[in-house]
Amino acid sequence: MASDVSAPSEKEVKVMRKRREREVRTKASEASEVQTVDIEELTSAGHRALQDGRADDALRCFKNALKAAGQLQDSRVLRACSFNLGAAYVEVGRPQKGLDFLQRAQPGPKADRLPDLQFNLALAHNALGQDQEAATYFLQAAQLYRSQGDGGSEGDACMEMSRCYSRTQDWSLAVQGFLRAAESYKVVDMLDSAAAALKEAGNHMIQSDQFSHDDIISVLTQCQSLTDSITDPRTLGELYLSVGVSYCRLRCFQEAVQCFQQALSPAAQQPPLLAKVLHNLGAALNSVGQFTPALGYHRLAAGLYGSLGCRGDQARCFSNLAFACSQLGDEEEAAESFIHALQGFRDTGDHLAQVQVCESLAECYLKQKKQQKAVQLYKQALSALSHCKDGSGRVRDHLVERLTAALQQSLTLSLQRPRPRGPLSTQATPTAFT
Repeated sequence: MASDVSAPSEKEVKVMRKRREREVRTKASEASEVQTVDIEELTSAGHRALQDGRADDALRCFKNALKAAGQLQDSRVLRACSFNLGAAYVEVGRPQKGLDFLQRAQPGPKADRLPDLQFNLALAHNALGQDQEAATYFLQAAQLYRSQGDGGSEGDACMEMSRCYSRTQDWSLAVQGFLRAAESYKVVDMLDSAAAALKEAGNHMIQSDQFSHDDIISVLTQCQSLTDSITDPRTLGELYLSVGVSYCRLRCFQEAVQCFQQALSPAAQQPPLLAKVLHNLGAALNSVGQFTPALGYHRLAAGLYGSLGCRGDQARCFSNLAFACSQLGDEEEAAESFIHALQGFRDTGDHLAQVQVCESLAECYLKQKKQQKAVQLYKQALSALSHCKDGSGRVRDHLVERLTAALQQSLTLSLQRPRPRGPLSTQATPTAFT
């Protein structure tokens, strides 16, 4: 039986085919859009997990995003997901794994034009202890950030690059990087970061022999001029402390005292930082001969270090206190403080410090005419010196010389000391006959 439905014409077939193709493309596009949304959601979730410290969750999100990107067959999205996963691996402490994914993120010459990629490649090499490679990538990142007008990121890259040079003791290159970082931060009005960069520059200039005294002072002065921009007390206290220590290394003790005094207020609510400030302020006052005001800072620092369980630092404060007391003529308190210092250094196993304190305590006893105690201390100093790996023969000779002198003084005094005489006997002393 014939059908009433006629066969479609050729034209109708073409129209149907095009309609089906459009439907297929539409469904593919919709699927692609869904996958793109999924990738974006996974990426956002990964970043949130990293910020919250949930490393495993972050890696799982970035891995799933990369897997979804592979199904899209979009090279741009695939590279972005590889980058995110690689950067995440670096951040959670798996730099080699991270480096592998980062190198996949942008093959070819275009990789050299992506600052974030260069920065993360630098972080990976840095975490692997490859300082030279890391410094090279940080420099490339800094240059690219500058070309984009991103002064903050340029400064960050220069800071990291300089730390690489610092670890390899390339002091001059480190200084150049820190100074460049300071200028980059100033451009974008990040003055607190600029001050931190100048602080580091001054510190490293002191370790290099390529900068004059005036050059270093100029950088430290610039650093101090930016302190008003720092609002965080801890950051401000640490900066004043660091600059003060730099002044001490330059033997500019008056300037150091001023820095340490300025650090007292911002450090007041930070006991570990305050202890360091008090410690250094007392030592700087000793260096300028202001022993009386130094006493209080030595005592405060020693007490604070004691409450923090820092026996070695506490012992150094007692040693400084003893020196100040000795200079003021209070040999009794000086001796007592040296004894506290000696016990602290024994507790921490610092043999070289024991040598120094034993000698100082011996000198203190000599001033008090206690030769026997001085002799004992010189012997203890020689014993402690025998435990020092780099024990100097010259130091040993000096201690032996001081011990010999103390023994001679002790012997001389014992001979000069009058001996008690008993009553005279009335009996005749027998005479020996041969």
